Amino acid sequence: MAVGFQFDCFFYQVGHGDFLHSFFSTISYHLEPDGWGTKYPKLLKDLYYKKLKYMDIPKAIKETEEIRAKLVNFSPSQVVWDIDDLTAQPPWGNRVSEQITNLSQYFKTSDGRDLFDLLLISLNGAYDDKFDLEIRSL
Repeated sequence: MAVGFQFDCFFYQVGHGDFLHSFFSTISYHLEPDGWGTKYPKLLKDLYYKKLKYMDIPKAIKETEEIRAKLVNFSPSQVVWDIDDLTAQPPWGNRVSEQITNLSQYFKTSDGRDLFDLLLISLNGAYDDKFDLEIRSL
């Protein structure tokens, strides 16, 4: 089942739900020592579990940019597939393109787009159009 970011009638497809969970798991595991959503609540609590309110989108954009900058310091082998099961591995194992040299580059959507870019496009679009942003399944 495909998941993505949605506001109004716009849907930005990410890919499989496990992949999106890995994105958020990796962020929390490496950058939130006090637990899920403690440092980046707009993304990991509001967006992931409920919806991100329009008025909170600027905070979420700052969180996204900070996260991306910090994940540069982690190698692709440090990806977390599932924070609830740290033994779980991506279906492709550790076989990633040589062009991916850090975790800020690791996450690509099902159509090959950078997940951080897609998230920022979704955040900015929702903010410009004054809509809340949600994660939805198709």
